[in-house]
Amino acid sequence: MLTEQRIRAFLFYLSVFIFLTGLPVILSSALSYKFDTRALKFTKTGLVFLKTQPAGAAVFLNNRLLTETTPATIRELMPGTYGIRLELKDHYPWTADVRVEPNKVVLLDQIILFPLRPNIKQVSKMQFDACFLDEEKGALYYVNYGEGSIYLSDLEGSRMEKVGDILGLNPPAYAWKLSPDRSKLLYFNRRQIGIAYLNAFNGRSIKKTPFIIEHPQGAIENVFWHSDNYHFIVIANRSIEVLEAKPTSLPVELVKLNKPAAQVFFNSRDDTLYFIDSQKAEDGMTYENAYKLELNARTFPFMDLIMPKANNE
Repeated sequence: MLTEQRIRAFLFYLSVFIFLTGLPVILSSALSYKFDTRALKFTKTGLVFLKTQPAGAAVFLNNRLLTETTPATIRELMPGTYGIRLELKDHYPWTADVRVEPNKVVLLDQIILFPLRPNIKQVSKMQFDACFLDEEKGALYYVNYGEGSIYLSDLEGSRMEKVGDILGLNPPAYAWKLSPDRSKLLYFNRRQIGIAYLNAFNGRSIKKTPFIIEHPQGAIENVFWHSDNYHFIVIANRSIEVLEAKPTSLPVELVKLNKPAAQVFFNSRDDTLYFIDSQKAEDGMTYENAYKLELNARTFPFMDLIMPKANNE
């Protein structure tokens, strides 16, 4: 009897001992704590959530393969930086160094794994020197300098048709811009601006001849069409100018810039130009400032500015 009591007492105290010693571990796990062997204390952990497109990628944490695939949640990570690599057959791997912080979730849910052999399709069967996209109309334009021609197709390369004539620039153009009504194409290099007429969306024959405007003063940085489809704004090295879409057009300087190649943004919805330029203040320091230039027809008399009134004398 005495032996049985001793056994029961031993088991009771053993249970208490196990409970008391295991309680911190149980509570720390439930509260996302983990014992840090280096600091010899319990530390709040973090987690990483991974989601890929497509799903099913293998997950490597510091070069150690985990059992689950994406979408995956890696829990109870001690604070620090971890190397994560995702691998999926026939796709390029994805790698990153991820910083985990206490009691925080690192959300990586927009990972795209790109295929090793992308789906590439040839959409033209002719030789072209340049190609540009009209995203709004869902069309592709092609330029053949040898023929002096502009072609148009849909995004699949079908229904190819000639829509205009073009003159080449020297050196070749590095930017192409359609007028808002798609009746004209503007293209330019650092010293020249070309204008070509299109019949892409009205079915009429081409009646006007393409031309080139020389721009000797200041290298051209950018050009924007005005909404009237006749004027365009030129951002030169040290100035902002306006020109007409005609062979004899001469630039009119609207703004003289204090710094070369100023940052410029054009809002085509209301013909407003925003630009950044430097200005010397009273304290002798030079500061960067943002400016707004309204160019809509109601606030800016383009025709009066560019086409002087006749002298009646």
